[in-house]
Amino acid sequence: MTDIPFGDKDSCLEGIAAAEKGFMVWRNVNPFDRALILKRAAALMHERLDEYAKITVLESGKPLTEAIGEWKVAANFFEWYAEEGKRNYGRVIPASRNNKRMSVIQQPMGVVGAITAWNFPAYNPARCWAAALGAGCSVVAKPSELTPLTAMLIAGCLHDAGIPDGVMNLITGDPAVIGQVMLQSPSVRKISFTGSTRVGKILMDGASVTHTRLSLELGGSAPVLVFPDVDVDQIAAESVTAKLRNAGQVCIAPQRYIVHEEIAERFLQAVKKKMQSIISGNGLDPKTEMGPLIREVQRENIDRIVKNSLAAGAEVQFGGHKGPGSKGFFFEPTLLRINQADNPCFQQEIFGPVMPVITFHTLEEGLMLANQTPYGLASYVFTNDLKTSVHASEKLEFGMVGINEWYPQAYEAPFGGWKQSGLGYECGPEGLTEYTEKKLISIGGV
Repeated sequence: MTDIPFGDKDSCLEGIAAAEKGFMVWRNVNPFDRALILKRAAALMHERLDEYAKITVLESGKPLTEAIGEWKVAANFFEWYAEEGKRNYGRVIPASRNNKRMSVIQQPMGVVGAITAWNFPAYNPARCWAAALGAGCSVVAKPSELTPLTAMLIAGCLHDAGIPDGVMNLITGDPAVIGQVMLQSPSVRKISFTGSTRVGKILMDGASVTHTRLSLELGGSAPVLVFPDVDVDQIAAESVTAKLRNAGQVCIAPQRYIVHEEIAERFLQAVKKKMQSIISGNGLDPKTEMGPLIREVQRENIDRIVKNSLAAGAEVQFGGHKGPGSKGFFFEPTLLRINQADNPCFQQEIFGPVMPVITFHTLEEGLMLANQTPYGLASYVFTNDLKTSVHASEKLEFGMVGINEWYPQAYEAPFGGWKQSGLGYECGPEGLTEYTEKKLISIGGV
């Protein structure tokens, strides 16, 4: 049992004041020296990997192998942005007059508020913090109140690596209270938020008054187009593994499976066979392949969506129920067959271990079904036909398209969504520039 501080409005204001002072120091630290600190923090995460991964399992429920992988990626973010901060380049602009010289530089914008979600308690903070710190900003961070320990461990590594006082500040507490304090503070130049579309809209409404900049990584409802020229059994088995990662609690999780009618029956049977073999349990047990959901509210929401989907005509092929027993908020791996795109499990973000499958006949029909959502984060295409893959990837209305792969993201590549899935980008060079201001320097009479 561990006691966690629970901050309030005053705690957040104190953190912002500290970040203001920290920024005045950090912005003047040479990017090469900043890089040494961020790399040192990354090295500490690797050194403490086994211990930290177990703590992440205990507070999130995910299997140990997933927690280990997440911590490795979190460390890699700090190492990558340590180097990217050295490449915060500007440019020289050829002027239309011979006596004029123009250049553009990028400078850190200031204090950044970072509000992150519980589903990836190491990955989500690292993705934001590393970029902001690499750009020269100071950070006031509010991790999820459901998984605060992992974020505290990352902050501890930065402290042990020698980051100056006030540069990295962490507050746990009521997200609504802390979010409003961040919005209303003129010192917080930007808020980076990872979470639900509902809360994202609240932040957008507030930012319209305060002119606070936002980066929003919100909900997703990723379609998976499966064409008949693939190895059906292989893709079906991989589908289950990808769907059940973190018990389906992944913003880019494949959700709506749109399978060509020629292979639909074989696909469903292969998915069912794979689901039957999945072992759910304690994340610290090496045999566990899927852990519990984060809390009871999440399980009840998934149970409601499944029941509403069945009432609307969906057919259960496997699972469909809450997990047995009272230890952990488990929900069975669930396979649903649906016939109409207006089914609740096709329209709503499930965020759980439920796989709805619908069939299509033509490429155009498949694309129409895939794009029939207000979300636009990730999407997937499985085909061995080059023309099909090119056409589908260009027509899908999503910020990321994975062709014959389940993980279309990397710390060196931009991560962002279209439509109601967010604003701005994280990861890659784009992630660094999200925390910088561009400044034109124009010299006349030269």
